Amino acid sequence: MTQSEEKEIKQIINEQIQSVGEEIKELTELTKPVSLDASIGRLSRMDAINNKAINEMALRDKKQILNKLERAKERGEEGQLGKCQKCGGEIPFGRLKIMPYTTRCVKCA
Repeated sequence: MTQSEEKEIKQIINEQIQSVGEEIKELTELTKPVSLDASIGRLSRMDAINNKAINEMALRDKKQILNKLERAKERGEEGQLGKCQKCGGEIPFGRLKIMPYTTRCVKCA
């Protein structure tokens, strides 16, 4: 991987960390408990509880992605960004652009 490609991947990682962080904040607000005092009907309350469960699952997924992105950032600082952790080969630049947190090349994935 060239220096310009590595710089681009690092920029993508930083942008995604910021974006996912903002999504986590929004989802955290949406997963607050449904108040019993809220004057909504029984079906609306059931919808709110169901939406809360869906948002909680999305929040867990976003936190996992954030952890992967932070590990990718650490690998970039260690000079390991773009190297397959299984075979040691180079991960294609296009794959890294789509999934900058990936740790394996196409063959090993």
